[in-house]
Amino acid sequence: MREGVLAARAQSCRFRLSSSAVSMAERLLMAFDFGTRRVGVAVGNNITCAARPLAIIDAQGDDRWHRIEALLAEWRPHELVVGIPRHPDGAAHEMTARCERFARQLEGRFGLPVARVDERYSSTAVAGGRDDAAAAVILQQYLSASGQPAPAGPEPDAPGQDATP
Repeated sequence: MREGVLAARAQSCRFRLSSSAVSMAERLLMAFDFGTRRVGVAVGNNITCAARPLAIIDAQGDDRWHRIEALLAEWRPHELVVGIPRHPDGAAHEMTARCERFARQLEGRFGLPVARVDERYSSTAVAGGRDDAAAAVILQQYLSASGQPAPAGPEPDAPGQDATP
């Protein structure tokens, strides 16, 4: 019964499973809302297609990278997602180049794939301007890229749990 529910959820999610898949491999994702002062972090997975705020990193330089590295070691995501800001007309924003650079640095430092998501309206969707909540909106956008609403479901597993066979 549970496998049927999970399979139905996966169909509405960006991550499609092949019909020959015997088991559903969970893929954990971690998203970042980059800012010059703070970085919001969120986690989610391809099974529930749900994202949730995780942390706000209020640091710069090497300290910022050490904190990101610690979160990556704890959660062991399979893929990273970075919000790329743009103006409503799609033109580059003053932070666009900085966010692209941050995404390239994540790829280079940690060797994980990094997807970029247009975050044009993520900040306006978050009450109170919480950076971790903005990261969750960015990740939810990525997970829901098929155009279907994300189903309600349990939150991502605890840190360090690797569902890869």
